[in-house]
Amino acid sequence: MNLFRLLVLALLFPLNAIAQAYPSKPVRVIVPFAPGGGSDFIARFIAQRLSGTLGQQFVVENRGGAGGTIGVEQGVKSAPDGYTLTLISNSYTVNPSLYKVKFDPLADISAVIQISQGPYLVVVHPSLPVQNMAELVALAKSDPQRINFASSGNGSLVHLGSEMLAAMAGFKLNHVPYKGTGPALQDTIGGQTNAFLGSTAATLPHVRSGRLRGLAVTTSQRFAAEPGIPTVAESGVPGYEVVLWHGFIAPKGVPAPIVERLNAEVNKILQLPETAGQLQNDGVSPAGGRPGQFLAAITREIGIWRKVVQDAGVKTE
Repeated sequence: MNLFRLLVLALLFPLNAIAQAYPSKPVRVIVPFAPGGGSDFIARFIAQRLSGTLGQQFVVENRGGAGGTIGVEQGVKSAPDGYTLTLISNSYTVNPSLYKVKFDPLADISAVIQISQGPYLVVVHPSLPVQNMAELVALAKSDPQRINFASSGNGSLVHLGSEMLAAMAGFKLNHVPYKGTGPALQDTIGGQTNAFLGSTAATLPHVRSGRLRGLAVTTSQRFAAEPGIPTVAESGVPGYEVVLWHGFIAPKGVPAPIVERLNAEVNKILQLPETAGQLQNDGVSPAGGRPGQFLAAITREIGIWRKVVQDAGVKTE
């Protein structure tokens, strides 16, 4: 028995040594989007705190383009040593169905942790004579040309979430794509389009000011900041759920002790009271959990969005 214990300790010692020695130099955090957005904010917030707790700089690099695939590819193909992390959002699970990505979105990664989770909000222009989701669906069915759903572009999560809503509720989607969330939201506020599925960070201020009407949130649970707004699922479209999330991945082959240490440190950060307050500014809340849970969520969503893309015949320009 003593010999067996010694052998186990001998095997574990190198792994523990790896974890304790990490990080010994700055860590690169790739954000596959332009500076200034929600993903960039979350990456910088977590990176700053990891720098403080782990004693090395976690340096954010923005590598935008092609719906986020350029930056992700660079991150995934980096050395598997734990010194390159990539922040992904739920668009990561959409892109394999829309773009010819040069990596396997499941086999070529080490899932580290899901950082955040939050709802999108279905909003309409106040001129539209609907007060809730049931009335919106009824109007869309009775007068198919009456409602025009704006989106941030063909194949965007906003677009696919709207396609899934139409399919599950049983109405035809009139889709008006824009080049970005800003123009789509502004035209919905202005009445050029009259429906939109946007993040709570972008839409909720306009709901509170009366410029838009909030009908339902897309998560399975109500949004804590506005508990009076029901979910889509409890408003007549059972099973509907679209979650806005962010998380860290690393290249395949990163030593397990490093993944475990990163997971543990980010979980600690997510449990701080200040973290919830900061993330709420972007309309999300802390998530956390184990690497395996995050990988399972990514796997599930890739399958969901593949079906939506195929059923709706969505193509990027």
